[in-house]
Amino acid sequence: MLNRLSKRDKRGFTLIELMIVIAIIGILAAIAIPQFSAYRERAFIASMKADVNAIRIAEEAYYADNNVYKATEDPATDLKDYGVVGLSEGNSAEVKAVNDITKDYKVEVSSTKTSKKVTFDSTTGKTTTS
Repeated sequence: MLNRLSKRDKRGFTLIELMIVIAIIGILAAIAIPQFSAYRERAFIASMKADVNAIRIAEEAYYADNNVYKATEDPATDLKDYGVVGLSEGNSAEVKAVNDITKDYKVEVSSTKTSKKVTFDSTTGKTTTS
């Protein structure tokens, strides 16, 4: 009898128990992966909004000195003296004139990490994501 008990303890898990564990892990992964992708997307958009805000502040500082906004395809370099330290990794920005560069401008930031684009329009004063 002692011999039968020791054999029984060494058998391990059954196939059904292993399949149940794998199914539970699969369900958890199916829930977690889409949520993780959504968190990443929101983080990329937040970095683009931060870059738009930094460029907006630099444009206003430039305007205070020159009475005109600076239209540029490289605001990280051209507005460096006005507070733009650099853009977040993967982001690129452009400042365009809306009608007359002395009055209005538009900042567009795009990223290689997402298909979304963040835009600030000085005529409306709003930042939009598209």
